[in-house]
Amino acid sequence: MSDRPARPDPVQPATDDALAIVHQLLSLGHAALAWTDPDTGTPGISRIAFARDPEAGLLTLVSGLAPHFRALRTNPDCALMLGEAGEKGDPLTHPRLMIRAQASFIAKDDPARPGIRSRWLERNPKATVYIDLPDFAFVRLTPSSALLNGGFARAFHVQPGDL
Repeated sequence: MSDRPARPDPVQPATDDALAIVHQLLSLGHAALAWTDPDTGTPGISRIAFARDPEAGLLTLVSGLAPHFRALRTNPDCALMLGEAGEKGDPLTHPRLMIRAQASFIAKDDPARPGIRSRWLERNPKATVYIDLPDFAFVRLTPSSALLNGGFARAFHVQPGDL
């Protein structure tokens, strides 16, 4: 047993200002998706199209040819990183949002799919070329936790409901 006093958590609950940054990051339209390779058990990462759908929550559209398609079917645990390095300065001083999530595939016959499809195409009109190909599927990314790093000494816990 240590005589040292417990260190306080340096990560604070999200403030209104922090949540404003979170919502800006959620509107980027792309993210990095971390997943586990089902053959090796090692991590993988992919850049994905990403959207915060007003009815379905956090979404991506995935091709069956992408390695993360089978990975998410095998193990739905995943993580997302949203953020952009600014044009100037240290990239680590720019805000980024990490979300831990569970992936679930939306069935082709799900009654919510036509609305999801329509809203996706409003945001991503070029997806018209491939959205209806048989190997493409929408994947809902249900958050379990999130962390906003708003720059040096500005880290915040974000509740899943705030996403």
